[in-house]
Amino acid sequence: MVWTFTILSLLISLGAIGVALKLYRGIMEKDPGDETMQKLARAIQVGAKAFLHAEYKWLGIFVGAVFLLMWMNPHFGITMALPFGLGACASALAGYFGMHTATRAAVRTTQAAKTSLGAALDVAFQSGTVMGMTVVGLGLFGISVLVMIAYGSAADMGTALEQNLDRIMAFSFGASSIALFARVGGGIYTKAADVGADLVGKLEAGIPEDDPRNPATIADNVGDNVGDVAGMGADLFESFVGAILATIVLGLAVTTGMDMAVAEGASMSPKDYSAISLIVYPIALASAGIIASYMGTKRVKTDDESKLAHALHSGLIAASVILTVFMVILTWIIDPHYTKVDGTTVTEFGKWSIFMAMVIGLFLGVLIGLVTEYYTSEQRSPVHKIAEQSETGPATNIIAGLANGMFSTRAPSS
Repeated sequence: MVWTFTILSLLISLGAIGVALKLYRGIMEKDPGDETMQKLARAIQVGAKAFLHAEYKWLGIFVGAVFLLMWMNPHFGITMALPFGLGACASALAGYFGMHTATRAAVRTTQAAKTSLGAALDVAFQSGTVMGMTVVGLGLFGISVLVMIAYGSAADMGTALEQNLDRIMAFSFGASSIALFARVGGGIYTKAADVGADLVGKLEAGIPEDDPRNPATIADNVGDNVGDVAGMGADLFESFVGAILATIVLGLAVTTGMDMAVAEGASMSPKDYSAISLIVYPIALASAGIIASYMGTKRVKTDDESKLAHALHSGLIAASVILTVFMVILTWIIDPHYTKVDGTTVTEFGKWSIFMAMVIGLFLGVLIGLVTEYYTSEQRSPVHKIAEQSETGPATNIIAGLANGMFSTRAPSS
């Protein structure tokens, strides 16, 4: 079962990367607009590339130094240094490729918007899908390869993960290293550029913030790409990898604790607390999530501006329903379960208990997204009330906005 699902996950991860490349080629075939549009787009592309090259140069020095320190340390060695370096490179690549695509898709989205909203939405959403598929593809590929290597070096899955867990976690550590600096560095730049464009445009020159006559507009758009695209891509990569590995660690911790209980005399067969199901399950679910997400993107279609939010919700709901179906199938096949031992008391947690926990988490995640959209959408009453309060001055605007933000936390926190 381990080899079956890890190989399948490996193939799905490669498929995700292939989809990203295919979508990128399709975006590049779109009309980039007239010469003025291309000139402005090139300025943003050059600026974003220059920033990332400067940022990645220093990140490369940091990663290289940590790589060498881990390699020379007898407790770590090359077996930990190499996954660390691979995790860092994969995280940086995901962010860079996503930004590279976004800076080229933006001008093509603008050109497509001249003909129809639906065409513009297709280009924009495909650009986002490139980033998403790159992140999950590279992340799942790295995890699958490391788990296969670990499993091939020991007699059983529990022993394999115990012996090689530090190597697998080093992959996540490398991803976290890039995500930390890329998110913070890109975020600082984008906010500084945004404030600068506001001050120069609105206050000094008396023109709109995004007016092409405002040179700071280029820096503002560069910041949006390096912070909200490249930085976010590296951050999402780290979160994706970390979530899967954290679940694997929890599964290993549960089975290790039961192993100790058995050694102390609890009546339990090894097959009842096998680590295999709890370790394979999150990897299989991540693979199913990639397929469900890609199928959900096909639902994001509209030509009506007032139905943009509905189109996005449609894709989210479709992906969630498809994933739930996959979860039922995978839960039935893999049979994830564990047994809690408290002294001589043995409590079984079957596969459907774990499945229900997954369904509840999925449902609440979608619900929180809908609640957030309700409090921030310009089509909803909370934002309308803030706009009404703004008519009497900035003081009531601030009070209404702050109150709305506080109200918005009630549902998610409860």
